[in-house]
Amino acid sequence: MVKRVALLTNFIPPYRLPLYQAIAQRVSEFQVFISTPMEANRSWQTNWETLNVTIQKNLTLQRTWQHPQGFSEPLYIHIPYDTLWLLHQYQPDVIISGELGMRSLQAALYRKFHPKTRLILWATISEYSEKGRGWLRHQLRRVLLPQADAVLVNGNSGKRYIRNFGISEEKIFFAPYTTNISPFVAIPLSKASHQVYRLLSVGQLVERKGLLPFMTTLVKWGKNHPEQNLEFWIAGTGTLQETLATQPLPENIKVKFLGNIEYQKLPEVYAEAGIFIFPTLADEWGVVTNEAMAAGLPVLGSLYSQSVEELIEDGVTGWVFRPDNQEEIYTALEKALGTTEEDLSKMRSMARERIKYLTPEFVADNILEAISYITEAKSC
Repeated sequence: MVKRVALLTNFIPPYRLPLYQAIAQRVSEFQVFISTPMEANRSWQTNWETLNVTIQKNLTLQRTWQHPQGFSEPLYIHIPYDTLWLLHQYQPDVIISGELGMRSLQAALYRKFHPKTRLILWATISEYSEKGRGWLRHQLRRVLLPQADAVLVNGNSGKRYIRNFGISEEKIFFAPYTTNISPFVAIPLSKASHQVYRLLSVGQLVERKGLLPFMTTLVKWGKNHPEQNLEFWIAGTGTLQETLATQPLPENIKVKFLGNIEYQKLPEVYAEAGIFIFPTLADEWGVVTNEAMAAGLPVLGSLYSQSVEELIEDGVTGWVFRPDNQEEIYTALEKALGTTEEDLSKMRSMARERIKYLTPEFVADNILEAISYITEAKSC
C-alpha cells in the first residue's frame, strides 16, 4: 500500500467527497490541500467530514472565459503559493494535482527535485470545455503534461485532448465524475401520470448551461402542440434566472423555478420528474447526468457534455443533440415527449442499470490503478 498521497485541488464539492473518502481508505495516508473552502459562485456548504484537509495560502484571480459558442463566464484562477513548502513538509510518495495551471506547475517542480515522488495530473477537461482557453494556457500544458508520470481524464473526449500533447496511451487513466448514487437509486422507478413527462433541469443558471436556446425550442414545441400541457422544473440559481423567468411562454407550457436546493435534498427533486434536461454548451463532464440516471430519469442531453457522450445511448437511456443546432434540439425533444409511457418506463430501468457501476469505489480503484502503475515503474 502506498504510504502518502497528496491531493492538490481547488475545493471539495459535495459530490467529490465520497470519492476522496474512498481513496483515503485505499492508501496509508491521504492529505487534501485545497485553495479555498468554497468558490464564491457555489451555493454548497463546506464539508469534508473525516478527510485530512489543509487550506493553502492562495491568490485568486478572476477572469472571463470567452467561448467560441458565444457565451462568456467568470473564472476563478487559484494560485496557491505555498504548495512547494507544504509538499516539502508532507513528503508525499504520490502527488495528484487537479487542473493544469500554477498549482500543477509547482507540483511538477517539486517532483523534479524529489525524484522518488511520483506525479499524477488530474485533467478534468473535454474537447468542448477547452475551446477558447487561450494560447498561453495551451503552451503551459505543452510544457506541463510531459512532466507527469500519469494523467487522469474524465472520458474519451478528455483522452483525445491529452493525446494531442504527445502523452502515450498507457499513461492515461479514466476517472469519470462520480457521486454517492445510493440516495438516487432508492427513488422508485414508477411514476404517476402527472410526473412521466415533467421536465427537470438542475444546475447553475448561466449561459454555458444552454437553457436559453433550449427554452426557445421548448416554446416552439408548445406552440406546435397546443393540445399538450407540459411542466418544466428548474432547480438552481444564477445570473440568468430573471431572463429565464421573463421568457414569454405559450399557455400550455408551465415553468417552475425551485431555487437553490441543498445537495442532500436533490433526490427528492429528481423523484418528482420524468425526463432530465441537460442542454449545456460546454461541460467537461456533468455529474447531474449520473444523478438523473441513478434516479431513473432518461436524459435529454447535449453531446457537448462528456457525461452525455459517455453514458447516454440515444433512444435507450435518453436522447442526444448538439445544443447549437435548433433543429437537433427540437427533434430530440419531439422524440422524448413522443415516447410512450410504457417505453419511458423501460428507459428508466435502462438508465439506472447503465449508471450502477459508476460509484466512488469504482473510480477510486481506477485511480489506485494509476498509482500502482507509476509506483511499479518507479521500482523497476
